Amino acid sequence: MRSSAKRKAALIILLWGWLMPVPVFAGAYAAIVKDAELTLQDEDYLLSAEIQYRLSPKATDALKNGVPLFWAVNIRIQRQRDFWWDETIVEKNLRFKIQYQALLNVYRVRNEDSGEGGNFSSLASAMDALSSIRYVPVLNKSTLADGERYTAGLRVLFERELLPLPLRPLAYLNPQWYLSSGWYLWNMKN
Repeated sequence: MRSSAKRKAALIILLWGWLMPVPVFAGAYAAIVKDAELTLQDEDYLLSAEIQYRLSPKATDALKNGVPLFWAVNIRIQRQRDFWWDETIVEKNLRFKIQYQALLNVYRVRNEDSGEGGNFSSLASAMDALSSIRYVPVLNKSTLADGERYTAGLRVLFERELLPLPLRPLAYLNPQWYLSSGWYLWNMKN
């Protein structure tokens, strides 16, 4: 009788531990936003950013076996308020894909929104191309009110839900698939 209760308790603890969400952290393998800025050109604010992608051995193996990897770069601009939550003025996503094409022996990097991309002979050169974002229009100057304070933020999310179905459960449980970044925040000058 007593061993049955212990087994039930152990089973409950095991299930509870399995169902609890795994914390997301930037470990040895993650995207890191090194620098980001919005510059005013004519009447538009343009985003430029430098991102470092550090692939884990599991992600590198999957990529070399033809599995495409997707990241979403989230851009958010908020108006700071003293007594309420900050108001989101702009929220924009840029989606990028990297895939190895074995027949051609090239890595293909593609901006999923604009369709722009390129072929690279090595993984290092493909990751370098993926790391630079240059002059992407984010918002018009007229959207911002004079005298207000604004905060801009950028983060990179690895899209595990776009992995092939058999790989997804492993990607949610294995820390080698936590390839996202935290928020990189800065104050805007308008």
